[in-house]
Amino acid sequence: MKTLTFLARSGPVGSSRPKALLDMVLSAAVFEQKINFIFLDDGVYQLLPDQDPARLAAKNVSSALPALELYGVDKVYVDTESLQKRGLSGRPLLISAKACNADEVRSLLADADMVFGL
Repeated sequence: MKTLTFLARSGPVGSSRPKALLDMVLSAAVFEQKINFIFLDDGVYQLLPDQDPARLAAKNVSSALPALELYGVDKVYVDTESLQKRGLSGRPLLISAKACNADEVRSLLADADMVFGL
């Protein structure tokens, strides 16, 4: 079975990228693909709980992230450097994600058969 790696790099509001990527992840999960889901750069903001994008007339894509577990997506990672650069280290996250450094992210990417990023 091939490993599909998805890179969430966009913040939770301001574009359709987070929703499109989540739709891709869930679609792949339905077909029982091996999935790595990595949050890095501004994508780490998607993992913050209690977001209310309604004030911006935007949908809360992050509220759908807990469904990942129901779809069998259990290999979720967050880049520690991205958290640190944004002052988010130590903050509680919406879902469980394994903290990894840049070397670990590179290793995940090197081991992937396909990489999708938005």
